[in-house]
Amino acid sequence: MPIKVGIVDYLNSRPLAWSFLRGEAPDGYVASYHPPARVADLLAAGELDVGLIPSIELQRIDGLEVLPRLCVAAKREVRSVLLISRKPPNEIRKLALDRNSRTSATLVRILLEERYGLTPEAVDLEPDVDRMLAEADAALVIGDPALHVQRGRYLIHDLAREWRELTGFPFVFAVWAVRSGVEAPGLGEVFERSLCSGLQAIEQVSAEAAEELGLELPTVTEYLSRNLSFTLGEDELHGLEEYFRRAAAHGMIESVRPLRFRAT
Repeated sequence: MPIKVGIVDYLNSRPLAWSFLRGEAPDGYVASYHPPARVADLLAAGELDVGLIPSIELQRIDGLEVLPRLCVAAKREVRSVLLISRKPPNEIRKLALDRNSRTSATLVRILLEERYGLTPEAVDLEPDVDRMLAEADAALVIGDPALHVQRGRYLIHDLAREWRELTGFPFVFAVWAVRSGVEAPGLGEVFERSLCSGLQAIEQVSAEAAEELGLELPTVTEYLSRNLSFTLGEDELHGLEEYFRRAAAHGMIESVRPLRFRAT
């Protein structure tokens, strides 16, 4: 049976998924592309074997193992996970959440409560900033739509930067997760080689993405090279543990499950 891989169809996944995007993954791997919440749902339903999932889903989906050393993270500013408003945070009473988000939807609620003492009413909407702000005081927008936001029109809060200021840690947005019982020789190596090839080809990745998405090349290059980090190191793991601890403290998950890593 093929190994079914779910990949997030955002720019931030391209270095990690480069081998799959180029058709260079080993035989026996079949990739499909979805919004992040959909990848998590398909993995939970057993319709995927491996998925690049929102990190909060590690606490909600049973029987997952994390591929070590790989993630989508930001050490400071991320640029693609934004709280957008026309009024200051202390005036936010209703919050529109990008319906594609799981991890950032939890993160923004933690930050609003801990940094500003707010627990706004939340509603899930498509990532259309004007519509979101017509229905709410602020909007959470993630991924490629956030990169297209005209920043001069709004008040912008970068959630990775807010998290860093609150905790001192990087923030881990997504990880590769494997369903328990899925066996494939060299599974971890396949995904590590994919990232390695993506980083080696980062100029090509950036140029192709800039043309496809209608973004300026320097913006894309800086985003992939400086804003994002793809290594799940010690600091990232501490940040992830702190995120889970705070999510549990705010009742957004039942309790903190220890991470299980796939042996490589």
